Amino acid sequence: MVNSAADQDERLRRPAGLRSIWLGDTKVSFVPDGAIQGRPSAWLPDTTDEFWAAHSEYLDASGYLVASLGGLLVEHGDRALLIDAGFGPHSLPADPGTPNGAMHGGALLANLGKLGHRPERIEAVALSHLHPDHLGWAAHPAPGGDRPAFAHADYLVPEPEWAQHALLEAGGLPKDVLAALAPHVRTIADGQEIFPGVQVRITAGHTTGHAEFIITGGGTRLIAFGDSMHSPIQVDHPEWSCVYDHDPARSAGHRRSLVAELEEPDTIGFGIHFADVVFGQVRRDGHGPAWRPLDTENS
Repeated sequence: MVNSAADQDERLRRPAGLRSIWLGDTKVSFVPDGAIQGRPSAWLPDTTDEFWAAHSEYLDASGYLVASLGGLLVEHGDRALLIDAGFGPHSLPADPGTPNGAMHGGALLANLGKLGHRPERIEAVALSHLHPDHLGWAAHPAPGGDRPAFAHADYLVPEPEWAQHALLEAGGLPKDVLAALAPHVRTIADGQEIFPGVQVRITAGHTTGHAEFIITGGGTRLIAFGDSMHSPIQVDHPEWSCVYDHDPARSAGHRRSLVAELEEPDTIGFGIHFADVVFGQVRRDGHGPAWRPLDTENS
């Protein structure tokens, strides 16, 4: 676990760096791309400004929630899978008309390099869902060229998510993004093993075909739960859905079962948006379940 409460509070307020853990002989690493700020009571509409004033440990100096952006690299032998692909080389200023503060990406490919991987050596990119902060580099060419960054990778998209991509397009996902993805898409199904020790779990709620990925190794399982949760505070309050959840009631129902599952022995969670506490476990204190970050390798 993280060494002190003060260290944990600091990590709640900053984007994640490169972080790695081992599951037996499988290495799992968070690969940062950037970060997004969220207006707390707008991102989680069931909360109030008064609540956040009493829980300022979750907020940066500007009063925003901090959410990391990036991907999860799974290495097994000489093979490599990437789960989600960050936001890409884009930057957006804070917009008072949306729940978001500033948003930026662009660092994922360089951080893959620090882990010893060129993007063209990634065999597949699995996408939890088709939101821009998860498919960024999958739809963007490599710097200085016009070929996809992951030139030899299949893009593994949950079948019900791809079946509804027209709905996402109507919601603002650009046609050119879908056109860039389409030639490389291979749809995947609930329960399918897509890489040694990596299984798909369809968990609709955030989107119609959102997926989590269960990674097992060394007697431990890791649940990469995508956007089933956006902030560690949702472990304490699984009833609070994010403003971006397609079906808030269904999302909350799944979150309750997910939190209970994360309390089970030999189970680790990975929250891609969980600031600099992306790897953790759920443990109970006097107030109920809470996210307990793991000490991890700074890769």
